[in-house]
Amino acid sequence: MPLDKLIIRSYTDRTLQVVDTAHQFELPINPESYTQNFKVEYDTRRGHGASGTQPRFKSTAPEELRLEFVFDGTDTVQGYKHEGIAVKDQIDAFLTTVYDFVGTVHRPRFLAVNWGQLVFPCILTNLDINYTLFDESGEPIRAKLNATFLNYQAHEARARRDRRSSPDLTHRRLIQPGERLDLMTYKIYDSPKYVLQVADANELTSIRNIRPLIGREIQFPPLDKTESATQ
Repeated sequence: MPLDKLIIRSYTDRTLQVVDTAHQFELPINPESYTQNFKVEYDTRRGHGASGTQPRFKSTAPEELRLEFVFDGTDTVQGYKHEGIAVKDQIDAFLTTVYDFVGTVHRPRFLAVNWGQLVFPCILTNLDINYTLFDESGEPIRAKLNATFLNYQAHEARARRDRRSSPDLTHRRLIQPGERLDLMTYKIYDSPKYVLQVADANELTSIRNIRPLIGREIQFPPLDKTESATQ
């Protein structure tokens, strides 16, 4: 059974709902490899006179997908989808889908790379074309491409994802044996200084001894970050 070919679909809207059926590209040969790159960004600036620094989390950078694949024009590759089409024309068709400027959206198209279980909504950020074989006239008959795509999520979808884990929502947790209220507070708000507000919201008489509350559900509500944690 032949392997499914990698398909790059394009979209005319930033929510990736309207498929541009006239501009999608199926690779004639599946990628030689692909690489997924994840990056977490930290602020490593040092204070004046400090000999070291504690990296502070800034953001999670969008994931990158890097593909390596070949366009061939030798007509010697069995099952080659674009047999008989010049390498230059194959590349032009590819560029039309992933690179060309589209006047209606004032930018290149929004894309999704689909291959097996890989579904990667993205935009093209970099493309290297290396011509590796030529005919007698100097016309390229084989090219190796390295393409980098940046994960793209519509603003609305990204906002919904971020809100699910936001400290601006009410979280509910069951108190487990050995847990401490300040550590639970830290996990939710990234700081233990709101522990008094949490205790007040749950009508707790103590922030140190919560052993009698094991098995009870307590709430971590949205808090007023301007309120003093010591009042």
